[in-house]
Amino acid sequence: MTERSASQPNKTALVWGALALLMLAPLLIASQSPYLAYRNLAYILAGFAGIIALLLLFVQPLLAAGHLPGLRPRTSRLWHRATGSLILIAVAVHIGGLYLTSPPDTLDTLLLVAPTPFSVYGAIACYGLVITALLVTLRQRLPLRYLHWSILHNTLALLIVISTVMHALLIEGTMGPLSKWLTCGAVLLVTSWVLWDIRVRRPR
Repeated sequence: MTERSASQPNKTALVWGALALLMLAPLLIASQSPYLAYRNLAYILAGFAGIIALLLLFVQPLLAAGHLPGLRPRTSRLWHRATGSLILIAVAVHIGGLYLTSPPDTLDTLLLVAPTPFSVYGAIACYGLVITALLVTLRQRLPLRYLHWSILHNTLALLIVISTVMHALLIEGTMGPLSKWLTCGAVLLVTSWVLWDIRVRRPR
């Protein structure tokens, strides 16, 4: 066994360990938030669903580009699709919980007439996600070449990430300020890096 092959399992374990820490730490910090004592169950579930959706946005581009070690390209693509479905479910729970807590505010947000900027960013991210889901579902039926479809998919992904990050940063919720900024920064950074990698570096 060469030194390079021996170090590969260590690198894989290190990457997955760091990923697990990034995913779990914000949830653990949020679970200790004093705001939870003043919220009902629907609002709490909505909040944690929103955090989970944000965290999954960090994993999604890494799976799309095959940057997670130990996964074959086909397996990585399958997990990318599965993670997309999980994001949809998390956002649905997020919106559903908020609707049960305050129907008028949630409807104003979905209709883009809410007075708060974070609501507008949340609605943009939501509609971007819905359009992306339709784009993926109807891929074989759309009169688009794969290159054009892929560019549209990547553009929507960037829109969703930017809107979600702005939505999260403008909310004073259960996420700790430091963990929220670090998580949002990581999501934005990894998305930008992957898009540069697949749209600029690889074609060259």
